[in-house]
Amino acid sequence: MKRLLAADSGPIFQVTHAFRQEESGPRHNPEFTLVEWYRPGDGLLEGMELLSDLADELLGRGQAEPITYQAAFERHAGIDPHRATTAELIELASARGVILSPTTGDDRDFWLDVLLTELVEPLLGRGRPAILYDYPASQAALARVRRGPPDVAERFELYVDGIELANGYHELLDPDVLRLRNRENNLQRAARGRPTLPEESRLLMAMEAGLPACAGAALGFDRVAMLAAGANTLSDVVPFPFDRA
Repeated sequence: MKRLLAADSGPIFQVTHAFRQEESGPRHNPEFTLVEWYRPGDGLLEGMELLSDLADELLGRGQAEPITYQAAFERHAGIDPHRATTAELIELASARGVILSPTTGDDRDFWLDVLLTELVEPLLGRGRPAILYDYPASQAALARVRRGPPDVAERFELYVDGIELANGYHELLDPDVLRLRNRENNLQRAARGRPTLPEESRLLMAMEAGLPACAGAALGFDRVAMLAAGANTLSDVVPFPFDRA
């Protein structure tokens, strides 16, 4: 889709089947329906507004509450995620009863993800949807980084009833930055014994040709359908979940 944007497609969306080799469970299925879109000219705020409007249209729960990653951690975990040390994050996890393997390690972003999953996410989007934004710069993925302090990634995620529904970015445009992130990601994967990923791609070639400034998001439609139907598991709304596919 970004290659099409670089070819001057204009605003673009698709509804498609996506596949991820991850765990299966009540809210995870290796095959799922993805709604993805990009709109040239949008920045972080416009991307969040469009996602909020769509969530309201689909679920009828009103506009989403925007809340920064930092504010969410301070509200629900009692810690500043940008300034806390790794030791402080581990100490908080232990104090709040988060039990993990002794060989988990001391990667700071890992522990931020643990605390987000265990302490913060379950309380997001209760009563009204929430859009979490301004993630740590180390978790930018394909988003731009806005200089601080602290530096933050212009990334945003939609939550309803503690369930993540969508992930969006004010899109990174610099191919050199993406190459560096790809290299650093592969070093981390190799250190964990995971297979590395290709560092060069047609996406990089498209970015070099000129990707327009834009924001984009990807929405897990099956989870939206689950919430709209008042169901508790994806198997209630997916015709053939993984265990019966």
